[in-house]
Amino acid sequence: MKPLKPLLSVFLLILVATMPSCKKFVQQQEEKAALNIITNGVWIVNSYLANDSDVTASFSGYVFQFKSEGTVTGVNGASSTQGVWSANIVSRQIISSFAGAPDPLARLNASWTITDSGSNYVKANSPDPSDSSHINKLWLVKQ
Repeated sequence: MKPLKPLLSVFLLILVATMPSCKKFVQQQEEKAALNIITNGVWIVNSYLANDSDVTASFSGYVFQFKSEGTVTGVNGASSTQGVWSANIVSRQIISSFAGAPDPLARLNASWTITDSGSNYVKANSPDPSDSSHINKLWLVKQ
């Protein structure tokens, strides 16, 4: 039985040494799956509450296409506006910016904390830029 002890010790050492890389691999796969969900298809604003005031109607007609390289396009009829976005899956954060865009797109310029999500929707909150004691609430739905 003595020859098994060193072998078992080596096996355990290898197992312990590879555990952090397994965790990183799982995290990378989660990020890849989330990116795939976000970038495949177009999204609409199903609801936007700005400090409990419903401004959803101002997004009527807009669809949003997120690209894997970090760009997002807001399209409303023949009008198209480019922006940028980034996500941190671990911290459940999405940052979006439509630099220089007027309302309603300027309302999306924020760091959003994801409060709920699925393969066809995302709900997120962000402090109101004019008063951080108020929260803006966004609900995107995939079309």
